[in-house]
Amino acid sequence: MNTQQTDNDLESPEQLAARLLPGFSNLLLLSRALTHRSYLNEHPEALEDNERLEFLGDAVLDFVVGAWLYNRYPEMPEGDLTRMRSALVHTAQLAEFARKIDLGKAMRLGRGEWQAGGSERSGLLCDTFEAVIGALYLDQNIVGVMKFIEPILSAASDDILLNHKDEDPKSKLQEWAQGKGYQSPHYLTRNTSGPDHSKLFEVDVYIDGKVSGSGIGHSKQAATKQAAIAALNKLGLLENTSRQMREN
Repeated sequence: MNTQQTDNDLESPEQLAARLLPGFSNLLLLSRALTHRSYLNEHPEALEDNERLEFLGDAVLDFVVGAWLYNRYPEMPEGDLTRMRSALVHTAQLAEFARKIDLGKAMRLGRGEWQAGGSERSGLLCDTFEAVIGALYLDQNIVGVMKFIEPILSAASDDILLNHKDEDPKSKLQEWAQGKGYQSPHYLTRNTSGPDHSKLFEVDVYIDGKVSGSGIGHSKQAATKQAAIAALNKLGLLENTSRQMREN
């Protein structure tokens, strides 16, 4: 990985639009969607970061994914639809979408964030993907968002159903523990490290007083989920875990 990001390393908004978003007209809006707040400190010509667009994109994705699932699976019960939507808009899954379209090479990051691997980090990839969705909504409305996201959702939903990724690992682990007569799994944060903007949490999950799995993530929630996945994998209760073990 390069230790310093330069303008020559970046894919321009024009290039990104030509590659992924044909017909996108407001390139200043797209540039804003790609701009992390750390970039503003070193580039005063950049007037706004992508946090407002991220907020909008998050809401748009919830609606678009819900509507798409409703039409895609007409016989699926409400509870299953809810779990599927959660699996499709989860941080790790949105980050995976961003990786598939190689969004990291277009992200505008400050030097420190770039050196810390921000263009590869799931949290930032997810945020940028949401911001791009927000910008796409403002530029092309729901129709444009649907056209862009539908093929991505189609492939991902098949994978989720095939590999049972809509199941919550913490709930699954708790059901197993209770079925064996144990108390509910207990999660304990073993260590916290890193700067405030990029903290790293290490969590252990205990069952019957013993460590059954460990997880690392940039939030306690992410680390806890990884600990549950590790425990399920160790118990032989979870198949095809390689993608799920990616950081949230």
